[in-house]
Amino acid sequence: MSFITGILLVDAPASALNNLGSIDGARTDNTVGVKVITTKQGEVFPYVSAQAFRYWLRETLQRNVEWKPAPIYREEKVAYTDANPLKWWDDDLLGYMRAPSTKQSAVDKRSNDQSRIDETSTTTTITRVSPFRNSTLVSIAPVKITQDFGTMSRHEGDPVPHEHQFYRATLRGLFSLDLNASGTFSYRNKTGYRNLDDTRIQQAQEQKLEHLEKAKSYRLPTSERLKRISALLDGMARLEGGAKQSIHYTDVAPPLVILAVTKGGNHIFGHVIGVSKGLPTVNTDALAEALSVFSDEIVSNIYVGWVKGYLDEERAKFETWAADKPQIKISHPRDAYQAIISDMNQNPDWLS
Repeated sequence: MSFITGILLVDAPASALNNLGSIDGARTDNTVGVKVITTKQGEVFPYVSAQAFRYWLRETLQRNVEWKPAPIYREEKVAYTDANPLKWWDDDLLGYMRAPSTKQSAVDKRSNDQSRIDETSTTTTITRVSPFRNSTLVSIAPVKITQDFGTMSRHEGDPVPHEHQFYRATLRGLFSLDLNASGTFSYRNKTGYRNLDDTRIQQAQEQKLEHLEKAKSYRLPTSERLKRISALLDGMARLEGGAKQSIHYTDVAPPLVILAVTKGGNHIFGHVIGVSKGLPTVNTDALAEALSVFSDEIVSNIYVGWVKGYLDEERAKFETWAADKPQIKISHPRDAYQAIISDMNQNPDWLS
């Protein structure tokens, strides 16, 4: 099995990308805080939750006219997608859980809801472990949170005070995509692996999908799988999102990303981004060790996407170090993603 394994940085020069809501005991009632991790030593590390990152990615992907997002259905206190990975690309690559209520009131409501005419009927609880995995984005170094005080004063009478937090940080995150699981749907009777119920199995048979009988799975054609994976990677390259963008406007597209296709799911780049004086550095000793230790598991080039103008001195040092290493390809992040897409299309066996 092969995985696309990557590490990325988000440059947040003055940002509040993921907020936690009001803060008890703050000077004003309208005070919004940012999400942080606090150590026993009192150091503060801002972070963006994995859920927020996935929301950014989903929203970015929907701007691609080729992307086929699943419809979402609301049922009292629960919501779920159509949960049909044969049809919907996000159900395939980002996973799902669907367990509709069996209460008669819920059944009646579903049957009378005209917006659900095209819904795929569900005969049992189905779930899918997401082939795409991502970590929480965490600041590479502790920072001091800034309190910004403002007022709403475009009206008669006393101004209304408000306050919010923001920070200056570099956020680091990991991600991985299971290429074998992408476009492959199990009907094993096990939580997370029961992707298809009887209805969806019948659809897979009608579409004449490849039947992996031993694995109890059905698989889309390679061309369709490559199309979906390519769209996901393109969305990663064009990532948009984040809170407080109207007043902080942070570009969350990664200025630095390192990618490779590996045989194992363990992350080989987890420790190659270090920190010096609060700024990121590429630990070339750690990267060299990873390339040596995992040499038999790396099946592609090492694609390094690095925006010119971002840490230029550090980039120059890295280019000098990598000059005699032809497997390391340095380009703009968007070009790096496109390079791995191109190589993947030329090596469809990576999806096996």
